[in-house]
Amino acid sequence: MAETSTDIPGIVVTGASGRMGQMLIRTILDNPSARLVGAVERSGHQWVGQDIGAAMGGAEVGVTVTDDALEAFSRAQAVIDFTGPEATLAFADLAAQARAVHVIGTTGMSDEQIAKLEPASRHCAQVRAGNMSLGVNLLVQLTKKVAAALDEDFDIEVIEAHHHHKVDAPSGTALMLGEAAAEGRGVSLSEVSDSGRDGITGARKRGDIGFSAIRGGDIVGEHDVLFAGQGERIVLRHLATDRAIFARGAVKAALWGLGKEPGQYDMVDVLGL
Repeated sequence: MAETSTDIPGIVVTGASGRMGQMLIRTILDNPSARLVGAVERSGHQWVGQDIGAAMGGAEVGVTVTDDALEAFSRAQAVIDFTGPEATLAFADLAAQARAVHVIGTTGMSDEQIAKLEPASRHCAQVRAGNMSLGVNLLVQLTKKVAAALDEDFDIEVIEAHHHHKVDAPSGTALMLGEAAAEGRGVSLSEVSDSGRDGITGARKRGDIGFSAIRGGDIVGEHDVLFAGQGERIVLRHLATDRAIFARGAVKAALWGLGKEPGQYDMVDVLGL
C-alpha cells in the first residue's frame, strides 16, 4: 500500500524567517520522508499570516506562518528549533505539552538555561547539539580520544571561525569540542577553560583548554583543535562550506527521535557513534 502524506512525519520549524529557519524549511520540503506542517515566527513579525513559501520568495507550499507555537506543535511529530536561548526554553515546554520530538540547535545557552531544559525532556524526546553535522560529531569523538592519549605537555586550543553575523563566542561547536577534550583528560571544562584573552594575560597555565574566535565575511563554520607540544603539533580540523549540512543533520535527528522514550539525547546518539 502506498504511503499517504498523513503517514509521513510532520515537522514544525521555529524562527522560520532566519537563515537556518529557511534552510530547514527547504530541506524538509525536499525530503520525501518528512512533511512541513508548521512555520513559527514571533508575534508582530511581517511574515505571520503569509504562506511560508511565498514569504521566502518562492511558490506557495500550503503552510501559513503563525505566532501560535502550541497550536502548530500540536499538529506535528517533531519541532526543529534554531532560535535563541529564552525562546528555546519556552518552546521546550510547548513541545513537551505536544509530546513532539524537540530538536535543539540553539547555541549560546548558559549552563543554567541548559539545566532548565531537563523537566521538559521527561515528556518528550529532546535532541540537543551545538552542531548537527556528521563530520563535526566525528571530530568530537576524535578530540576526546586524542586528549585522552596526550598528557598536559600538550596545550589544547580550540580555534573557530564564523561569519560576521554570529552573535555568540565561543561557538556552540567550539564548546562541544572543548567539553570533549576536557572529558578525554578527565577534568571539568569550567575549571580549565581559557578564553577572551586581551592585554597582558601572563603565561598560559598548564592544562588549560583555550578558545580563539574569528568572525568575518560569510564563513559558514571552521573548527580546529590544536594539540601543541614541544617540537610537534597535532591539528584536527573540520570545514563546513554549506550550512545545509546542519539542516540535513537536524532533520535526521527529528526523524530518529520518533518513537524514542522521553529523555535527553545528542547527535552521538542519533549517529550511533
